[in-house]
Amino acid sequence: MLLRSGNSNIIINQRARRRYICLATILCRAVTSSASASGSSSNNAACTSPTTPEMKMYPLIDKWRQSQDSWLLRFALPPDQKYLGSDPSLPTCISVHHDSKLTYNEDDNNNKPVGLLKKSYSPVSHPATVGTFDLLVKSYPPQPGGGVGDAICNLQIGNHLVGKLKSERLVHGSPIISKRWDRVGLIAGGTGVAPLIQLARIILEDPMEDDTKIYLLSINRNEEDILMRGELDQLAKDHPERFKVSYSLTGTHVRSDWSGYTGRGSISMAQETLPPPSSSASADGKRTMIFVCGTDGFRDHWSGPIARGPNLPDGTRGAKIQGPLLGLLRDAGYDASDVFKY
Repeated sequence: MLLRSGNSNIIINQRARRRYICLATILCRAVTSSASASGSSSNNAACTSPTTPEMKMYPLIDKWRQSQDSWLLRFALPPDQKYLGSDPSLPTCISVHHDSKLTYNEDDNNNKPVGLLKKSYSPVSHPATVGTFDLLVKSYPPQPGGGVGDAICNLQIGNHLVGKLKSERLVHGSPIISKRWDRVGLIAGGTGVAPLIQLARIILEDPMEDDTKIYLLSINRNEEDILMRGELDQLAKDHPERFKVSYSLTGTHVRSDWSGYTGRGSISMAQETLPPPSSSASADGKRTMIFVCGTDGFRDHWSGPIARGPNLPDGTRGAKIQGPLLGLLRDAGYDASDVFKY
């Protein structure tokens, strides 16, 4: 039996998969033992030492370049952990903690520590993957308050990151993804494709014969910037009746024979690449859900910004809330109940 890994150019069989998990176990035990003995993380680790039981160390066991500044990285789970999340049918997200020792300090320009940095990543691998998980990470240049992605992309095999599994994300009241809608649209800007690939895999690989149809629109600056293109095209080949992928480029230098769309998005692009709104006549009474994921500006363009609830008593920011539906999706006739801003 052949299994496709997170990289479109790599096919691994069951024996190779067992070797992966065996290597993962060895690395994880070695890294844990080393960190415990020294009281700190390894020099090149994109992390700080775990400070709570919820924070765990995940050694890097393989990596593949996806674009000039993006990598696909495979991490091992601790030996006593089968899946990354507690429920292999639900999407997962991990908060990576980075000690920022080499983060630029705006005050004196001396690269002094500026405190713990955190950044959330949704794996591109199915949450039912045993023993490992894959992250798609873009290496943004270090800047004040940033640098987590750059640190992760510069990890070498055997280095590790420290992360904490985030709580289940509620999509209009429930974390469940499979069998909730008849048609799902996924709008991805750049690395925003990562959590949407996970959603697509959950729906397409549901063992209970989920027949939901998926329409994914991937928008990038240049053709070489299209992340996970091999995986997306393979999903379309494997599920021709259920998965459709479209691409759009926003750069100024698009080759003359480019067969996809151009531009950041328009009403006509939405109508041609996404399922219709649930309330429209063409929906035939079927339920539609559109997920949008990308930069703040990308999300604002398509669906409006994510809002925040009132600040907490201790002064920290309030929880994220969906806020009103704006942007292209509102103009294209969708209702707020049809859209989820990731």
